[in-house]
Parts: sequence; structure tokens; C-alpha cells
Amino acid sequence: NITVGKKILRYFPSLSVLRRHPAPSRQQFDEFHASVGAIGFNLEFDNSKKLADSLDLAVRPDDPYFNKVLRIMATRCMQPAQYFCSGQKPQEEWYHYGLAAPIYTHFTSPIRRYPDVIVHRLLAASLGVSPLPQNLMDKSYLHTLTENMNRRHRAAQMAGRASVAMHTSIYFRTNPTEENGYVIRLNETKATVLVPRYGIEGKVQVPEGEKFCFDSEKMILQGKRGTMFEDSKVQIYDIVRVRIFVPKKSNHSAVKMIIVSPDLGFKAESEGEVESEGDSGSRKKTKR
Repeated sequence: NITVGKKILRYFPSLSVLRRHPAPSRQQFDEFHASVGAIGFNLEFDNSKKLADSLDLAVRPDDPYFNKVLRIMATRCMQPAQYFCSGQKPQEEWYHYGLAAPIYTHFTSPIRRYPDVIVHRLLAASLGVSPLPQNLMDKSYLHTLTENMNRRHRAAQMAGRASVAMHTSIYFRTNPTEENGYVIRLNETKATVLVPRYGIEGKVQVPEGEKFCFDSEKMILQGKRGTMFEDSKVQIYDIVRVRIFVPKKSNHSAVKMIIVSPDLGFKAESEGEVESEGDSGSRKKTKR
């Protein structure tokens, strides 16, 4: 992809279809930086190489998936990559941050990506195999074309995610299960848990009442003394056990999660669907 990008750019300096990935600002990493710092890791965000090198060192020997979770979270801090016409952007904006490449394009998958087809036509013309189609000689046309590529790519991603969500809901409606997950966000009111086995994540709400305290620096949710949860705690990026299900009597089909271990009295975001902690300190059951 890099080699082809350089080749077509040499022959068509203002007509090449390339792919860029804007560098994120330091502020976009603030929340992620705080979360990894809370568990004792120091990541560097000055450039993509330093970030990649520091991520390589952020490992837990007994937990090989932990590093992948950090990479997932780092990627979410970044902007999406975009197709563009080389004549429409200054050269300093061509850089692909995620791949640390000054020039990059998509060439390898013409059977499934239209941008690759355009790049093949540009390459064929640069090699003298076939003439460049007339419309690809128009910089304004290429700009409109790449903007449409970006919109279509985004739409395809959204459609794919919607399809996954629908089939995930269908599966868990008849197959409720328990599985391990990672706490990827945590505050005094809720936690977000990523379940690697199924590639899904969900939010669970901390029960109301003064039963927990939250350390925002260490990102630890701890049961208060004198409550039934005083020996329970969870920290950011901890592994927890969750129950995954779709409420049978719900008006919608969203997948729900509750944390079952450690016992923190978590409940699903929607009221009246799972067990919750009563005001008297004893368990009471609501609709499930």
C-alpha cells in the first residue's frame, strides 16, 4: 500500500487517491492516560512510535489479553482515517498516524473496496498498462469521489455494527450466560465492561445509596465500611464476572449486563429487571 501510494503520487501528484489518519490531540488521550496511570502504567503520546513502543511494554504476564484491551482503548481516542485526493490537501496533512507512514493508500482489496479499484486504475496508468479514465483527470471530481467513499465507508461500519447488535440480541435472548469481562470505564455511578469472548460491551449502574466510595485517582470503587460490600472493590481494567442477558419482558431487545463477581450490588441500567440492593441492606428481587 505504501509502495503503490508513492508510485501513483510520482506520476499523478495532484490526482492520487490516498488515505490519511490525522494525529489526535493530547487532550483526546487525557481520559485514557489517567486510566492507565491509575494502574501504574506510563504511556507516551508525543507521537505514534512512542505510543506504540510504550504500549508494547504495558503487559501483565498472567493476562495476555490485557495489552489488547489497552490497544483497543488507545484506538478509540483517535480520529477515523479518511480517503482524500492529493491535490486537495497540503502534504503535511497526508500523514497516516496509526501506521506512522507519510504516504499510504488502499490497493490490496479491489474485490471489496471501491477505493482500491480507483487506485488500480491510477497504477495501471502510471505503468502504461491502460490510459487513465477521463473523469479521474478532474481533481474536483476526485475530491467529490473520496468524500463519498468516506461517507459510504462510515455507513458500512454503522450497518455492520447494527447487524452485530441485532444478532447478539437474538442470541442472548435465548442463551443468557456468564462470562469474564474487563472494566474499561469506571466512575462513582456506573461501570462499562468489555467482554472479549463476544466482542460486546455494556454499562452497569451502581446501586443508589451511600454504600460505595470512589477513588478518582486510583479509579477504585470500594464498598464502605459497615455495609455488606465493605470487602468488595473493583478497579479500572480489573477482570470481573458478568451475566449477559436480554430481559424477556422488556419492550426493547438491548443486551444487558450485571456484574456478579466481585459482589458490588450492581444492577442493569434499566430499572426493574434484575436483583438490586434494598434500602434495608437485604436483597430484594425485581422483575427479571
